[in-house]
Amino acid sequence: MRFDAAVLRSYEDPFAVEEVILNAGPDDGEVLVRIAGCGLCRTDLAVRRSAGRSPLPAVLGHEGAGVVVEAGGPDTGLSPGDHVVLSFDSCGHCRSCLGAAPAYCDAFATLNLFGGRAENATRFTDAAGGTLAPRWFGQSSFAAYAMVPARNAVRVDPALPLELLGPLGCGFLTGAGAVLSSFGAGPGDTVAVFGTGSVGLAAVMAATAAGAVVVAVDRHPERLSLAEKFGAIPLPAASGDLPGRIRRLTDGGARFALDTTGSAPLINDALRSLRPRGHLGLVARLHTQLPVEPGSLDRGRRLSHICEGDAVPALMIPRLTGLWQAGRFPFDQLIRTYPLAGINEAEADCEAGRVVKPVLIP
Repeated sequence: MRFDAAVLRSYEDPFAVEEVILNAGPDDGEVLVRIAGCGLCRTDLAVRRSAGRSPLPAVLGHEGAGVVVEAGGPDTGLSPGDHVVLSFDSCGHCRSCLGAAPAYCDAFATLNLFGGRAENATRFTDAAGGTLAPRWFGQSSFAAYAMVPARNAVRVDPALPLELLGPLGCGFLTGAGAVLSSFGAGPGDTVAVFGTGSVGLAAVMAATAAGAVVVAVDRHPERLSLAEKFGAIPLPAASGDLPGRIRRLTDGGARFALDTTGSAPLINDALRSLRPRGHLGLVARLHTQLPVEPGSLDRGRRLSHICEGDAVPALMIPRLTGLWQAGRFPFDQLIRTYPLAGINEAEADCEAGRVVKPVLIP
């Protein structure tokens, strides 16, 4: 079958929407999905800075949602017509996967970032027959169709706005999962969120939904206004003595803090804002050394990296859609849609901070 996809051919060039060819149907355990919408995530854009480790040319996109067109074999658990949200890939049989921690799969980097599943890789080509890189995050969903392992696909209520659901598979999953799964925040807890992009604002909404007191830190007034709208106490990053101000706002310090910025000074501020035995989670990839200031980890404070919100997508995605249906997780208010042909405009708007979460509609 032939269909349009956004192809990235070099690390410097813009995306090109062109015809691609899928030369075979789904194998056992796979499903073919007609994409209704796909979020554009900064992880997609980070391929440009991957120093050649992410193979090109490739169809990126890993926040897809759509309708199952064809299922391979009887064991996918999915049928044509099912509405699904697509999430990250995992092997299903390593210790982490078996321990309900698929984000820490032994093969996570290979399956999602640096090559994908190599089986039948040549069945996906450009119009001239040139091979495209194996599936990005098990999806390659900047396209009209995606072939995915059924393990990646989570069935959702067909009454939901399918074209907007894709970011629940990664960006919103990461922020909300950090609060709900990694921290287990609940009523009476205090959460400080550093950076209010799509991941940080998802964390704000989840913490508010959980009944926690939330402080949001950012340097962009418009993002702080959004955080306040979703229930957070806004705090400009330029405020003097951030840790002291957070401790005063949280009656002695936050129990949990989430950093989405990767900024070493802010990470240290976040550590100093914690109460004893507090937990700081990092979701951004660090590109420099992280000097931890003396005393920051005293009194039982701890620091950890959180991948994909520590979430099991098949459990977390229905939880988030349920919160949305109850009016407690209004993620749709963060989304602006673009046609797939407008992917370069969406990238530019994302990089400039003009949009929180772009979603591409094939």
